[in-house]
Amino acid sequence: MKDADGAAEIVTFDHVSKIYNTGTIALTNVNFSVKEGEFVSFLGPSGCGKSTALRMVAGLEEATSGSVLVAGKAPKQLIRESGDIAFVFQDANLLPWRTVMDNVVLPLELRGGSRKAHEEAAERVLEMVGLKDYHKAYPRQLSGGMKMRVSIARALAAKPKLLLMDEPFAALDEITRQSLQLELLDIWEREKMTVLFVTHNVFEAVLLSSKIAVMSARPGRLSALIDVELPYPRQLSMRTERAFGEYVNLASMHLEQGTGRKELG
Repeated sequence: MKDADGAAEIVTFDHVSKIYNTGTIALTNVNFSVKEGEFVSFLGPSGCGKSTALRMVAGLEEATSGSVLVAGKAPKQLIRESGDIAFVFQDANLLPWRTVMDNVVLPLELRGGSRKAHEEAAERVLEMVGLKDYHKAYPRQLSGGMKMRVSIARALAAKPKLLLMDEPFAALDEITRQSLQLELLDIWEREKMTVLFVTHNVFEAVLLSSKIAVMSARPGRLSALIDVELPYPRQLSMRTERAFGEYVNLASMHLEQGTGRKELG
């Protein structure tokens, strides 16, 4: 499916609502689409349904009403047919008994094929995230930032068209977080994939995103869609520029309207 500008829509939320068995309303009437190649952040306070929306795209949750489509198909169907979706969680979720190399090749092993081909793919992405010399290391030997790099490498190994990231940098110190933000942008621009990124940090959303989906407090609604028209490649120094500050203020205003308070992450 293509929009009026001719760009392909890779993810579509069509009037999506989610109510859990406990009666908790996670999402209400979420309706928007993501174009191929965009970097879209779900921005909102804790409990607003950001992660629920992401899990729907991954086929890990089902909508109570409405539908979520990826490349025109139900997510579970797309994953069965092509495996074009990869997920990076807040926790790196590495297997402690496996080396870095063995963690990265795990999803490739599940698809079958030769070990040599898997290792070549793993070496490519490990170099991409700055860990080419750590393929024999175990998770216990790595820092938090290095573990997250391995998690990202594992997601990238199969060359997904859609990368889903659920607050992957939230538990990291600020210096490591900033470094990984820039590395992620570099990978996104080189690999030409679509990224959906969950965060509650306004500055992070503006720095990374081509579009920000601002969510209101529970029950989660789409409060605003903000096109971030700042040039790429982006640098941390942009945070002192007037245009950057204007986007931060705009996103913060929508957060304030949806939560009753201003949340800057």
